[in-house]
Amino acid sequence: MAPAAPSDSGTKAGAHNLLVNCGGFKPGEQLLILHEDPALGWYDLAAPVAVAEAASELGIAVRLVQVGPPSEPLDPAVLAQIAESDNIVYFARIGDEDRFGEAVPGKISVMSYIRTVAMLASPYGRLEHQAMLSLKQAVNSVLAQASRIDIECPLGTRIGGAAPVDAAGAADVSMRRFPMGVPAPVSAERFSGRVALSGYLTPTGNRSYAPAWLALDKTIYAEIENGRITGFSGEEETVSAVRNHYQNVSGLFGIDPDAVHSWHAGIHPGVTYDRAVAEDPDRWSNTMFTSPGFLHFHTCGAYAPGEICWMLANPAVRVDGVALWSQGRLHPELHAETRSCLEAFPALKPLFGRA
Repeated sequence: MAPAAPSDSGTKAGAHNLLVNCGGFKPGEQLLILHEDPALGWYDLAAPVAVAEAASELGIAVRLVQVGPPSEPLDPAVLAQIAESDNIVYFARIGDEDRFGEAVPGKISVMSYIRTVAMLASPYGRLEHQAMLSLKQAVNSVLAQASRIDIECPLGTRIGGAAPVDAAGAADVSMRRFPMGVPAPVSAERFSGRVALSGYLTPTGNRSYAPAWLALDKTIYAEIENGRITGFSGEEETVSAVRNHYQNVSGLFGIDPDAVHSWHAGIHPGVTYDRAVAEDPDRWSNTMFTSPGFLHFHTCGAYAPGEICWMLANPAVRVDGVALWSQGRLHPELHAETRSCLEAFPALKPLFGRA
């Protein structure tokens, strides 16, 4: 069944949430909206147009500029506009590639993971941005204070370790993200065990390469020792394909193929995906990483976010023995820091099934 058409009020609420609650843009300011060519299949045109219209209604001078894929060099004129603009919203993957870059004082950049106007009008786009920021900070705090974190998944992932001293933020991004959907990455340097790999290996959105993803015919296992891949086990043909993929990507960028840099799981239950995963596994993983139904590792490269992503479905994460995620659901009610967010922001409760 086709999704219901977004209401005008829902679209405006989502646009206001992006522009005001997330971006903090004000009347009289200028805003550059860079939107990816809809023909590429990642973003529709209706969402950036709706945000541009809302910006104009707020008294913001807005420019809407189309760009190509991240693999395509930007027009020098567009590069000049980016350099000259203090306020930018990216409905384009080129923004994602710069999210770990150094922040520029006085410059506000927002990376949008809203792909369609329906997503903008949905609870994913409308849920108050400050509520998600508060939840992110609370989850960061829970993870940072942990003496032991254990991660499992139904396919056989069993990995755990002591949280690093700086579990909550050394590798976090400099760009504002909308919607907010993940806590800061947790360093994997003290994590050991095995991780089940199934479905697809996908990019992290950091740099473009081809082929962008690898289909896995069978579930195999990555063996990890203190944030290092020590081997792969399982069906030999799939293991060989994975090893070749790591050699190709690491060779392309001259990076460490065995590094497992960090991990985090999604915290936004409002995200949905209405296409077949096989149609574009890269688009799928780059959208669904904000869902509590997935935890992902940053691998291949000793830096955030690495270049190859491991997506684990229906993860369980225990913090000092107490569930934070289980069966792909986030449990904010089980920890004092996150429980306080439910009380401070009642709109969170329906999304977590605790209205």
